[in-house]
Formats: sequence, C-alpha cells, structure tokens
Amino acid sequence: MKNITTALTYHDSTKHRPQRYAASLGYMDWATQADPYLRYEDAPLIALSHVDVTPPYHLLFEPDALPTAPLCYESLSQLLRYSLGLAAIKSQGGSSWALRCNASSGNLQPTECYVIAPAIEGISSHSTLSHYAPREHALELLHTYDEKLPEGTFLVALSSIIWREAWKYGERSWRYCQLDAGHAYQAIKTAAAMLGWECQIQSVRSTEIASLCGLDQLERFDQHEYESPDMLLRICVSKEALILPLTPKLPTRANLLSPSHHDWPILKIIDKATQGLYPLTSSLQTQRHTPPPSKSAGEIILKRRSAQAMDGSAITETQFRQILDSSLFCNETSDVHFMMFVHRVEGLSKGLYAFIRNIDDLEAMKESMDTTFVWEDCNDGLYLLQLGDYRGVAQRISCNQEIAKEGAFSFGMVCKFAESLELHGAIGYKNLYHQCGAIGQMLYLESTSLGLSATGIGCFLDDEFHALLGLTDQRFQSLYHFTIGRAIVDTRISTQQPYTY
Repeated sequence: MKNITTALTYHDSTKHRPQRYAASLGYMDWATQADPYLRYEDAPLIALSHVDVTPPYHLLFEPDALPTAPLCYESLSQLLRYSLGLAAIKSQGGSSWALRCNASSGNLQPTECYVIAPAIEGISSHSTLSHYAPREHALELLHTYDEKLPEGTFLVALSSIIWREAWKYGERSWRYCQLDAGHAYQAIKTAAAMLGWECQIQSVRSTEIASLCGLDQLERFDQHEYESPDMLLRICVSKEALILPLTPKLPTRANLLSPSHHDWPILKIIDKATQGLYPLTSSLQTQRHTPPPSKSAGEIILKRRSAQAMDGSAITETQFRQILDSSLFCNETSDVHFMMFVHRVEGLSKGLYAFIRNIDDLEAMKESMDTTFVWEDCNDGLYLLQLGDYRGVAQRISCNQEIAKEGAFSFGMVCKFAESLELHGAIGYKNLYHQCGAIGQMLYLESTSLGLSATGIGCFLDDEFHALLGLTDQRFQSLYHFTIGRAIVDTRISTQQPYTY
C-alpha cells in the first residue's frame, strides 16, 4: 500500500498545471548533458552485420505470412539494427546528432539493451551476456556462461538511465523513461515480427533483471547514472524452457556520462516504489486488419521521425482508421484508450471523439466522463462525443504547442489507472506507461507507412485535459499525448547514413 501511495503522490506532484509545471531546472545546462552512448570499459566489442533486405511492412500483421528465421549472427544483427540501432545522422550549422529506430523523449535515449543468448557462431561458442552498442552496431561482451542456454531462443533486457532524461526534464523525467522503454519494447517486437519471431514480456521481478545484467553491482556505475531494470523479453524462435542463468561479479565498468549532476530525490523514490513482479496484462480481444501492400519494413522503420511542425493539411478517413487500427497490433495494451481532437479528417466532422480499444471498458468510461457527451457510434470502436472546433483547446492542453493544433488530429492516451494499481501494485503504474509507449511506437510506424508524420507529446496539462473530459477521480488518467498529420520538413537539416559498410 505504501508503494501505491508513493506512485499516486508522484503522479500528482509531477502533473503540469497552467500556473506551475512539474519541477525542473528551467534551462538547458549543456555542460552536464549526458553522453547518449553507454560503453563498458575493456569489454570486447563484437561487430554485427548489416542487412538491407527486409520483408514488406504489411506482412508483419498477417499471421504465418513470414517464415521463421533461424537464430544466428545475421538474424540477431537484423533484430538489433531495426529496433534500437541508429536510423540517421542529422546535421545543421556544424552540429550533428543521431536518430534511432526507437522513438525517445527529446531524443535523449535513456533505454539500454542487454542480450542473453545461447552460443551463436560469429559471437561466441558459449552462452553470453552482452550489451548492445548502437553507435557501433555491435555487442559488448560482458560475460560468457558455463551453463548452456537452449538453442533457438534468447532474452533481451531493457533498462533506463534515468539521469539522461532528468538532465532536461527534472522530476517528470521518470514518466518519459517509462514511455521510452515502451517504445523500445514495441520496436523490438516489430523487428522480431520481420523475422517470424514472437516477442513476449516475461513476468519476473525487477531484482531478477538487475541481477541477470549486473545492474545491481552498483560499484560499476556512477551513483547518479545507475540503471533501473524495466522489463525482460523472450524472443521465441523455439519453445524450449529457459531458466535464467546466474551472472557473477562483472569486471567491466560503465563510462561516465556527465561530469556533474543535479540530484532529484523524488526520482529514486518513485523508481524504488515501482520495482516488483512485472505484470502480464490481458490481451486485446481484437486483432488489427492486414494493411494494404507497402514498402519494406526496414525502409519504413529507418524513415520514422518525430515531426517538429505540422502543415495543417487534412488526411483521409481511410488513413485515419488505418492508424487507429494499427494500435491493435499492440495486443498487450488493453488498458489504454484514445480521447481525440479531430481537426481535419475528410469524412469526419470536427470534434471530440473516443476510440475505445477494449470494448469491456465502454460503460465504465461513459459513467466516468461528462454526462452531456452523446457517444454516437461511428463503428469499429470510434465514438463521437461532441462536435466542435478543438484546435485551440488541443494547443492549450499540449503546453501551447502549435503542433497539436496543426496536425490532422491529436489525442491523449487515457488509461485504466486506479484498477491497474489495485491489481498489480505500484509496478502497474510503470506498466501503463510501457503500454502507452508501445502504442506510440506503432503509431509512428503506421503513420510513416502512409506518408504521414507523428509526434509524441509528453508535455501536457494533465488535469486540464481530465476536466475537459469530465474525469473527476483517478479511475482513468491520461499518460501520453500524440499528434498525427503532415510534417513541415526543415530543408536546412541534412541527412546522412548512420553506418558505413
């Protein structure tokens, strides 16, 4: 109960309000910005291969359409390349920065990845624990196990360096780390689908993930740059049972990411409170339809971007429906619904709409929201709540960001909040952000496949949005906002390939 209270207190204290945003420095302390690349001193580096040929994107959503690839050096390389690898190098005015395949708040990339795999030719003749280095597209070998792990299946552990986000976003940064972990999970799931592999979250304790990856060996990290365990994924090529190996003390130490740090005590408090047994949530009862034939999955993944501005043009209702439908591929996200401002969708009137992704929650949402909403059924989970021009409202709620007004539509992801914490404890709070982040990654890809753009919005006025919907308690809460439309391309910025090979 204490941990749930901590989660609720943190959630309320880090809400943005019109008169006061969540605590942060309020300026960019460039001298202490964290290095976006974690490396382990003296760890052997194993270069991975580059695969340019990938299956058509639309086949990822058609059951049994793709053959199951064997687990080998090339297939593991492809999984990491198209999930957590670099997508492009951007340059302007003498400065350059990297974009990755997995979306990240402020492109600060707090998520780290560890791979626990059986013997694979080209990597090691033993089972291994490795850290993925995206800049080099390589594995840093941290340990080889004496015990033999089952062939044809492996584990991926995700963790967060919270300091990377705290540097800019202060006390609200823990929220963004969890969204980013969800983005990373969905990026891995999508890349696994390209290989005909299943990706499953494991119900294990946070302490087990930390022990497996050596994250509990705190002497290996600066005290401000510790890694928080997020989730453990099993990539199933075969169904053979897998027991977590024991990882001993590791000799490799993480590089220092910042010369100095600003301490935010609340972040360690919420991080500790939300550790525990990771919950496995119920799956959505519906599956997405297979989209029309499209470009290669790899091409779409590498072209995904976060738009900085939208041009205010309309999209078709077919595009709109396909984007909503794509979220159903994230079948472990049954606690999330969309409350949408529809600005410019051909065939739909401007107004406030609800997309109910889990029909079991429909009546509860009607009971919890404004009693004047009409709930006109527009088919396939879409409901009109109220007609009107919400462009100004969308901008105001999104911390006055014009991109929420100039997209074709924008929305908040409203989650089954109180029940999730009651069922799973404080780690249920963390899981809700992971669900939202996973959906966000999927929406980015689907928008890109349609020639459109998207942007995740972490800065929004929480309770202003709740009040607009008529939500008066914590039964439902909005955790992530999004806008989709056509981006204005900044022609001053050049793009280069991230790897030379």
